[in-house]
Amino acid sequence: MAFTQGCLVFLASLFSGALNSVAGGGGLIMFPALLLTGMSPVSANATSTIAALPGLMASVKAYQPDLRNMRQLCVVFSSVSLAGGTIGARLVLWIPGELLKQLVPYLLLFATLLFTFSDLILSWSSAVFPQAEWHHKSFLPLSSLVLFLVAIYGGFYGLGISFLLLAVLRLLGLDQIHQINGLKVLLMSGNTIAATVTFIPAGVIDWHQAFFIMLGSTIGGYAGASYARSLNPQFIQSLIISTGFGMTIYFFMHT
Repeated sequence: MAFTQGCLVFLASLFSGALNSVAGGGGLIMFPALLLTGMSPVSANATSTIAALPGLMASVKAYQPDLRNMRQLCVVFSSVSLAGGTIGARLVLWIPGELLKQLVPYLLLFATLLFTFSDLILSWSSAVFPQAEWHHKSFLPLSSLVLFLVAIYGGFYGLGISFLLLAVLRLLGLDQIHQINGLKVLLMSGNTIAATVTFIPAGVIDWHQAFFIMLGSTIGGYAGASYARSLNPQFIQSLIISTGFGMTIYFFMHT
């Protein structure tokens, strides 16, 4: 890995970690940055996935107290997340690399639009669809099916999955914000673990760049959390959206 590439990845991970701690959407910075270093879409996907795992596992630990009275849901949903994430990751390895490269701008566009209109989607879905009752006997089968489909997307690509999970969990009748965030992080961790276990034997992870990402995102995440109160969330969201659309246009033009 060239020194300039290492610097680019480290700076992108700093920025990504800071954004994730404030507003989310850091993946819209990290994934394209890896592609710009010349990494293949498969390796970029795999490397950014494994680099996110330590932070997710730490977040799960922090949310444990909020999930203690939801152990059945945690076990079932985690199993669904692991199964779907495995299928999604295997799809990444199964699809020809050239086809995945052609899909990159469309995936970036989908993730950018999902982030841009996430609040509107959440409001609309809550108004249109009635919330389920999570103690009802039909709750687990139906919710597991929906989350399984989301998990496949998470294992395949993953950008924007946090917004999808937020929408789904709200529709499922969960209304405690800490429980929702705890389940969201738990399911994202399941996705990431499944994808990591699938990617490691395939040899598609760039461990050197993964180290730079872990280091930079940890520093950026800590700094972002420390200064979050002094930052304007609207400005941060606008910056992420602008970057996302800029990257999308770039890859549409150069793919």
